[in-house]
Amino acid sequence: MIALRFRPPLTLSPALRFSFSTHMHPPAPRPANWKSAAPSPPPGTTTFAAQSTLPKLPVVSLVPTLERLKATLVPIAHTPAELAEAHRKIDAFANGIGPELQHRLEARTLYKSHWLEEWWDDAAYLSYRDSVMINVSYYFGFADPPNAQSIMGPRATRYRAASLTRAAMLYRRSLKRGEVPAEGTKDAPLCMDTYRWMFDCARVPGTDGLDWSVSHAKVGDTSGDGHIVVLRNGHYWRLDAAQDGHILSTAELEAQIEHIISASTTKLPAVGALTVANRDLWASDYVHLRTLSPSNAALLDTIHSAAFVLCLDPATPGDFLTTSHFLWHGAPNGLRDRWVDKPVQLIVFDSARAGLMGEHSVMDGMPTLAFTDAICSAVADPAFDHGSPSTSPLPSSAPVEFKWTLDSALKQSIARAEKDAAALIGTQAMSVVKTGYGKRAIKAAQVSPDAWAQLLVQLAYARLLRAQGWKRQGGTYESATTRRFFKGRTEVVRVVTSESDAFVRAMMAENGKEEASGENRKKLFELAAKAHVANAQAAGRGEGVDRHLLGLRKVLKEGDSVPEIFEDPVVKRASYWVLSTSSLFSKHLREYGWGEVVPDGFGVPYVTGFDDYLQFTITSRVEMPNEEFAAEISRAAADLYAFYFPGEAVPKSRL
Repeated sequence: MIALRFRPPLTLSPALRFSFSTHMHPPAPRPANWKSAAPSPPPGTTTFAAQSTLPKLPVVSLVPTLERLKATLVPIAHTPAELAEAHRKIDAFANGIGPELQHRLEARTLYKSHWLEEWWDDAAYLSYRDSVMINVSYYFGFADPPNAQSIMGPRATRYRAASLTRAAMLYRRSLKRGEVPAEGTKDAPLCMDTYRWMFDCARVPGTDGLDWSVSHAKVGDTSGDGHIVVLRNGHYWRLDAAQDGHILSTAELEAQIEHIISASTTKLPAVGALTVANRDLWASDYVHLRTLSPSNAALLDTIHSAAFVLCLDPATPGDFLTTSHFLWHGAPNGLRDRWVDKPVQLIVFDSARAGLMGEHSVMDGMPTLAFTDAICSAVADPAFDHGSPSTSPLPSSAPVEFKWTLDSALKQSIARAEKDAAALIGTQAMSVVKTGYGKRAIKAAQVSPDAWAQLLVQLAYARLLRAQGWKRQGGTYESATTRRFFKGRTEVVRVVTSESDAFVRAMMAENGKEEASGENRKKLFELAAKAHVANAQAAGRGEGVDRHLLGLRKVLKEGDSVPEIFEDPVVKRASYWVLSTSSLFSKHLREYGWGEVVPDGFGVPYVTGFDDYLQFTITSRVEMPNEEFAAEISRAAADLYAFYFPGEAVPKSRL
């Protein structure tokens, strides 16, 4: 499994640029120690047994990184002269200030447990000021459980919400006790540090241009007691889902959820829409909302300290694409029933479809996918412990509705946030491709499924560029996890290589030419696949290009000249992510996605773990040829299949 990527800041079109609110308040400073405020995991438990043995993220040697950088520029440069100039600047850096910057970076490791952590938190996420909805947040859709057809009608929604809530609370208790199985690969255990930020916390908008996260988890708490916040039609409910070590049974939770649904038929102002606004606007409105009344402050604290948010969305999506859209951005009603600053929002629609929306700043997708897999596996198991009603009264278990105090300025801000969000949503397009074959066939061909999928996308994109008459203006980002290191998160796999470029050129050569022979194309494909696997493995070892270059730039001091290497057009083009890709897998994963990271690019979340299909979600701005790219992905999938199963009909797409 591969962790999700980050989205660098965008420049929005004039229609989507947000103006600052006129009711600014004095800034609330970000606590200097905010990252250490979340309780440390209990040592020696199953979940965190390996933490003390994990190595620190290394600062790799300078020369190998610069050589890797040179290699990645070869297929990106438009002319030999452009490439030669880029290489000259890299050599000048290696022979100039580069070793000094490397020394500064190595010195940083002597007093930092993770030399990159603070820089990455801020540069990748917390300084991002555009809406995190679409731009940063991600979503999972859950497959229907095996017993879905046995519970029909209105009860299906209540039952699914209740069973997922109970499973989530049980998982949370297991995590607090250190009983959740630790993640790992066949080579090494993986760091579990970011699991601290899964529950009982929230992102806070900062008025100084930097957000942070606040945790309400308690040191030593293993009881699993806690509440959730339930949203329905703009109504906000506190539901104490566990008390005195008793997690409410599915039946008890279902009764509470039924009460919430029946008492939330009117539509209240979409306060949650404020959380999807420009972060500076939200920071101003957040301070105003909090200081307007003590009840508002209490409700914000209730949301922040909730185990998670349960969104009971009145929408009724059924098909794959519609459900994807509603999980992604919640339109049109769902912004009333979202709080995107929570790391985990469980979403259950009135169609009984369900999924998760994740906040990305302090936790990548692998932990939330592990959580998804655990709770969906639990409720799908006929032996799942649905619990028994408590034998003693639980007076706080009845849900309590909280009311916002809103003045005219906040009502105007909510209206503005809804309007801006609708405009942002209107800029987005999405397509989904499910091929007619999957991991089983690819494994039979003895090819890495991830390399297969990535080269498939490279071929499709090259054909799209040719059809549109465009030059390649950027690189391809695939996210690799570096969690084999303490507090590790991600590194970039630069997918565009000389090997992938040679394969694509052969596939696009005219038939009859020597390089266009089927034998040559297959050979080049296999060479490119092997190169991709090697690059992905190196990135997982911390031997990428991008995080090291970020560190070298960060240690520049006031008065230092910015080295030419950082301003070179080819170097910059190679890290302009026109394709942003990442893969995750769970047998319970149905929909999966996030947005493109540059205005003229595509997001391509994909799934390779199913035996009988590959799944690609393609996101972009509406002005981009989204459907055409999806068609090229289908075409490329068929071409690769033909390499290894000649004469066989390509299995038809599942969508």
